[in-house]
Amino acid sequence: MASGIQASIQAAISRLLRPLVRLLLRYGVPFGVFADIAKRVYVDVAMDEFAIPGRKPTISRASVITGLTRKEVQRITRLPELTDVEIQDRYNRAVRVVSGWTRDERYLDADRKPRPLPLEGAAGSFSELVRRYSGDAPVRAVLDELMRVGAVETLASGDVRLLGPVYVPEGQLEDKFGILGTDVADLVSTIDHNLNHSGSDSRFQLKVSYDNLPAGVLAPFRKLSSERSLELLQMLDAELSRLDRDTNPDAGGAGRMRAGLAIYYFEEDLEATDGDAKN
Repeated sequence: MASGIQASIQAAISRLLRPLVRLLLRYGVPFGVFADIAKRVYVDVAMDEFAIPGRKPTISRASVITGLTRKEVQRITRLPELTDVEIQDRYNRAVRVVSGWTRDERYLDADRKPRPLPLEGAAGSFSELVRRYSGDAPVRAVLDELMRVGAVETLASGDVRLLGPVYVPEGQLEDKFGILGTDVADLVSTIDHNLNHSGSDSRFQLKVSYDNLPAGVLAPFRKLSSERSLELLQMLDAELSRLDRDTNPDAGGAGRMRAGLAIYYFEEDLEATDGDAKN
C-alpha cells in the first residue's frame, strides 16, 4: 500500500478515535480494555472475512494478517463472545411498535396523530399494535420497556398514550451505548463500501456543514433540521415498512437484507477547540 494512503488512513483513524476515546475515558474504560477489544475484533474480522477462498480460517493466517502472535490469536479465539443482542432486540422491537403507531391508520385519530389506545382489544388496541409490529414479544414486556424510557404513559382511563413520534431511550446508558455500536458501525460500513465502489454502486453519504456560524443561529437551525429530518424519516419509514416482510407478510421476495437511512446533527465550538490546541 502506498505510503500516502497509509498516512491518510492513520490521520483518519486518529480523527475517528478522538471522540471515541473521549467517551471511553469519561466512562472509565482504560486503554488496556480498549486494546483487548481491538485485538479481538482484528482476529474476528480476519477469521470471518479474510480467509483464503475454499479454505478453513486458520490461526496462522489470522496471525499473519493481524500482526498478532499465534499464541495471542489462539487465546482470543477462546474468549467468550461480546454481545448486546438483548439490548438490540429490545430496541428494534420498541422502534417497530412506535413506528407503526405513528403511521398505521388503525392507530391514528382524525388529525392523523397517534391516538391513545386501550390496552386490550381485538382491533385498534395497544395489544393488537404490539402483536402486529413486535412479533411474539409479550405485550406487558413491550409496555414496560416503552414506559421505562418515557415513550408512553398510561392514562386514568387505562389507555396507553404515545408521548413522542420516535423511540429514544432517554437516560438509559446501556441502550444508548447499543445505539452507538450500531449507528457508528453502519456509517463506517457505508464509507468502507464507497471507498471500493463508485457511481450507481455507491451508497448515499452526504452532509451539509459550514464553519463560521455565529452561535445564535444554532438553536433555530437545530429545530429546523430536526423537524425536516423527522418528516423525511417518517416518509421513508412508511415506504420501508410496506416492503418489509415482518410488518407486511404479503411483501414477498427472496433474500434477507437490512437497509435504511440515518441522519444525525453535529456542532463544534471551533474557538474552544483552537484554544485547547494552543494550551
